[in-house]
Amino acid sequence: MNATLAGWLQIIALVGALALTFRPLGDYMAHVLTSPRHWRAERLVYRAGGVHPDTEQTWPGYLRSLLAFSVVSVLFLYGFLRLQSHLLLSLGTKPLAPDLSFNTAASFVTNTNWQAYSGESAMGHLVQMAGLAVQNFVSAAVGIAVVAALIRGFTRRRTDRVGNFWQDLTRVVLRVLLPISLLMAVVLVAAGTVENFHGFESITTIAGQHQSVPGGPVASQEAIKELGTNGGGFYNANSAHPFENPNPFTDWLEIYLLLVIGFALPRTFGRMVGDNRQGYAIVAVMALIWAASVAVVTANELHSVSSTAGHAAGGMLEGKEQRFGIWASALFAVSTTLTSCGAINSAHDSLTPGGGGLAIFNMMLGEIAPGGTGSGLYGILILAVVAVFIAGLMVGRTPEYLGKKLRGREMKYASLYILTTPAIVLVGAGVAMALPGERAAMLNHGPHGFSEVLYAFTSAANNNGSAFAGLSADTAWYNTALGLAMLLGRFLPMVFVLALAGSLAQQQPVPVTAGTLPTYRPQFVGLLSAVILVVVGLTYLPALALGPLAEGLH
Repeated sequence: MNATLAGWLQIIALVGALALTFRPLGDYMAHVLTSPRHWRAERLVYRAGGVHPDTEQTWPGYLRSLLAFSVVSVLFLYGFLRLQSHLLLSLGTKPLAPDLSFNTAASFVTNTNWQAYSGESAMGHLVQMAGLAVQNFVSAAVGIAVVAALIRGFTRRRTDRVGNFWQDLTRVVLRVLLPISLLMAVVLVAAGTVENFHGFESITTIAGQHQSVPGGPVASQEAIKELGTNGGGFYNANSAHPFENPNPFTDWLEIYLLLVIGFALPRTFGRMVGDNRQGYAIVAVMALIWAASVAVVTANELHSVSSTAGHAAGGMLEGKEQRFGIWASALFAVSTTLTSCGAINSAHDSLTPGGGGLAIFNMMLGEIAPGGTGSGLYGILILAVVAVFIAGLMVGRTPEYLGKKLRGREMKYASLYILTTPAIVLVGAGVAMALPGERAAMLNHGPHGFSEVLYAFTSAANNNGSAFAGLSADTAWYNTALGLAMLLGRFLPMVFVLALAGSLAQQQPVPVTAGTLPTYRPQFVGLLSAVILVVVGLTYLPALALGPLAEGLH
């Protein structure tokens, strides 16, 4: 089949599959987050944890529960990694160094899944299953829990309660993530993804060399890795490895999985606020950004201007799997950088300057199209608040969104949310470039070397996890700095989201009048899209000009 036709067919099939699941999955998640009934399994979890699920929390209480759970998770996973050589199914692996253990624990608890280690040689099976895969479930559920609290802030009146963190966390894991992951793991196994408990086996490569490769519980981790927009690979090559992603069908399925919850959550938002049109407006913005990004990255990779060899081959094939080709590699690269998922099926370091630059820019937008599980929706809702506020300034009217006034307090929380991640990215990258030892970790010099560092801090602070492979990031400094960037980039924004939720919940809704801005019409879709590009995107323009833009003009 012609590569162009095959590329268009996979995009059309992907859009069709997402459209088919948008409504049922979105409605189901709304039901999960609002149902008054508890499953028996959930009651057992609550009883074991001493939790009273029907006792609602204020936003500070919700935040304390979230932070306490995350701190315990970091400490548990850190200990797991330091002691793994003494555990079952360790396969003879050694304990990770303290700095690398901290980096990895912070990475998986924050839903970043940045990997400064080689998965197949550094991790035993028990750590992969009971450590990393467990965090894939709960870190994804934490993001959905936070956006549920924000939506309740819009829907409730005259209250200081935004829900119960433990109830939200448990329900999302048991009712949403676990059943879908089980089903998808079976599909992946049937399609050829590895799932066993084998140790290292010697294989002969195409070049005639011998290499030891372990089997393992790969498919079960691969399913939640994509569904929860986690991204950490069982193998170092991630979703480019044939044991994780054996053929074009599994590649398409993995792209679908990393997008499906993010695109369905706006429907959940519409159902919970009682106006499905609001959800349609949000998902329209997400779809516009995603489609534009797919078009630009695919065009850059097909019409490479960086090498004569690229023209001769019909596009930039360096760093891409022949099983997938340019179209599927570009589609995966866009989808993984527009979600908080670091999974890759090609080497992003080998993307053209335009393709690689847009991959960085996708993360800089806050990964909101559709973004990570939960984090993408609360990110774009914060930007919707800013868009409504700007529109209110234009007409000289106090802005309102979903019946709630956007006063100085709400705008301070939204502004702090928007400023936090760029500050972490730009300060981190600037410090790294100022230190000679950290500059030496760059494989390349000049604009591309700077792009490697910029990509690393952008990926860490936005909890993405993908990387330009040219940066040797497994050093004590990078492990510590990037680990801190992941923690700050994950939890500081959550503080402002929950504070905004609490502030909104305390308000009495105001009635809709002739002067109220309709936030479901195409005009608002255009306004929100413009705000995303101007308010967020242009924040990073000077840094991009030093990296991928300069490289593209070189």
